[in-house]
Amino acid sequence: MKKVLLMSFIMFLIVSVFVLPVQARTAFEIRGSDTQVNLTANLAEVFMEMNKDAVISVTGGGSGTGIAAIINNQVSLANSSREISAAELAQAQERGVEPVRIVIALDGLSVIVNEDNPLEELTVDQIGAIFRGEITNWAELGGNDQEISLYGRQSNSGTYVFFREYVVKADYSEDKMRMNGNAQIVEGVLNDKSAIGYVGVGYTAEDGKVRDGLKIVKVAKDADSPYVTPLDPTNVADGSYPVARPLHHYSNGLPEGMVREYIEFVLSEEGQQVAVDSGFYPITEEYREINRKNLAW
Repeated sequence: MKKVLLMSFIMFLIVSVFVLPVQARTAFEIRGSDTQVNLTANLAEVFMEMNKDAVISVTGGGSGTGIAAIINNQVSLANSSREISAAELAQAQERGVEPVRIVIALDGLSVIVNEDNPLEELTVDQIGAIFRGEITNWAELGGNDQEISLYGRQSNSGTYVFFREYVVKADYSEDKMRMNGNAQIVEGVLNDKSAIGYVGVGYTAEDGKVRDGLKIVKVAKDADSPYVTPLDPTNVADGSYPVARPLHHYSNGLPEGMVREYIEFVLSEEGQQVAVDSGFYPITEEYREINRKNLAW
């Protein structure tokens, strides 16, 4: 009997030490944009190091997946590399969900080719014509006599939607390969000398240098504008790089509790430095004002 009581006491101690602290911790999930997965994982990691009682799960699946999850009230935050659409907003409101837009970083969406491609620069119109399937050989642009291979995202991707609306401005060519994520596009371009693709700027570099085998194309708004690189933060911040975009979290109503603390960290100087260290750029005063308004801070 004493042995049974002793074992019960030991089990109580084990439960008290190991289980109860876990139960007392605050867990929440962030789901969505593939472009933002690494960025958000880095932000979550630093925040959890600062807040030992926080447990944050970060998963991808695309911006559409994240927005659907916040509409269905399945997650605390959605990652999205595009703004929520009017139809999605209406659907959310029908379900009693009030999506709140929070801009967390800026991305210079990068057009990439294999380093063996001699082309250095393209206009937005030329890139759009390529992805519409109107320009099919690099020789038409002064490059090698090679049929162009198109690498892009699947339709649930916010990057897919953003690039279609702001660059392609029509339907994509049926010849475009639809990849699951940015990393797959990069690998495809690295292994295909005739390839062109588009990825978040944070996926183009390693240790601050453009990945070996990859070339980032300089882009101009039109033939009369300067060709600029997304690797310069100033070009993204002042809008001279024409394919820049904000990256978002969406919450259901105003964030509260640990989620609010996490958002405060993300928008702090330290959180914005994590964005820079992850290969992206800090938000400008324009987006800070949008956040202050949306968060009622």
